[in-house]
Amino acid sequence: MDIIDNSNSVFKISGKIDVVDLAGMSVHCLRLDQIHPIVSGNKWFKLKYNLAHALAGNASTILTFGGAYSNHLIATAAAAEAFGLESIGMVRGAHRKENLTPTLKRCEDHGMQLQFISREEYNQTKDMAWLHNLQQQHRGSFIIPEGGNNGLGIQGAAEIASLIPADATHVILSVGSGATFTGIRNALDEHIQILGFAPMKNGRYLEKELQPSKQNWKLIDDYHFGGFGKWKDDLIVFMNEFYHLSNIPLDVVYTGKMLYGLKQLISSGYFPANAKIVCIHTGGLQGNASVQERLNYGLFQ
Repeated sequence: MDIIDNSNSVFKISGKIDVVDLAGMSVHCLRLDQIHPIVSGNKWFKLKYNLAHALAGNASTILTFGGAYSNHLIATAAAAEAFGLESIGMVRGAHRKENLTPTLKRCEDHGMQLQFISREEYNQTKDMAWLHNLQQQHRGSFIIPEGGNNGLGIQGAAEIASLIPADATHVILSVGSGATFTGIRNALDEHIQILGFAPMKNGRYLEKELQPSKQNWKLIDDYHFGGFGKWKDDLIVFMNEFYHLSNIPLDVVYTGKMLYGLKQLISSGYFPANAKIVCIHTGGLQGNASVQERLNYGLFQ
C-alpha cells in the first residue's frame, strides 16, 4: 500500500474545478472537498506524508491535537482507521469530556481515543520536552501537530499548487494552522497573489506563523463572524444562497466565511476586471453539524 502515490482507493485526488458567478465575476472553485467525505480538502494532503512516515517507522498509533470542532481530529481518526492504525486525540479543554461535540463523537466512531487536557497544558504542545514526555507515555505512537502543521504537512499541502491553473492571478483559501497556506504559497509562482482568510478573531497573529518568504500574499481577518466556529444569520443565508446557485456546499467554520469575504471584496472592486480567481474548497463539511437544521444540504455530499 503506497499512500504517497495515493493508491488507496478510499482517496481520489482530482483537480475538478467548478466555475461560479460571485457578485458578477467568474470564480473558479477547486473542489478538494470531493476527495473523501471526511478526510477531505486539504486534510488529506497534510496527513499524506505524515501517515507514510508513521507506517514506514512501524508506528501503531497516530497521536495528534485539536479543539472540540477540529476537522483535523476527525480527518486523522478516519485516515488512521483506513490504514489500520490506532489514533489518540488530545483535545483542548478538559470540560469537553462531559459534553462531546458532534465532531468529537464522530472521532470516537472512527476509533479515536480522546484525552482531554486543560488549555494551559495544551499550550505546551509545541514544547519539545513536553512532547518527548508524551512520546514516552505513548510508545509506538507517531505525533502529528495540530492541523498537520509540520514539514511533512507543508510538503503535502504544496502538492495542491499543481492543481491550480497556471493562468490564475489570485488564489483564495481559508487559513487555520497555516500549513496549507504555507505549502501552496511556497510552490506557486510569485506573480500569483494569494489571499488567506482567517476564520478566527484577531487572526493576524498568523502572519508571524506564516513566515513571509515571499511578498505575494495577504492575510484577511475581517470575516470571522465573532470568532472561530462562530456564525451569524448573514453567513447562513449566504451559504444557502451559494448552494442554490452553484450546487457547492460550504462549511460554516472555514469555506463559508472565505467565500462570503471574497464576495465582499469583489463587490468593493478589489480585483481587476481581468482577474482569474481560484478559490480552494478545503472540505470540512462535518463542521456544519451544529447548524444542520438551518442549511439546505447535508453534511456529506
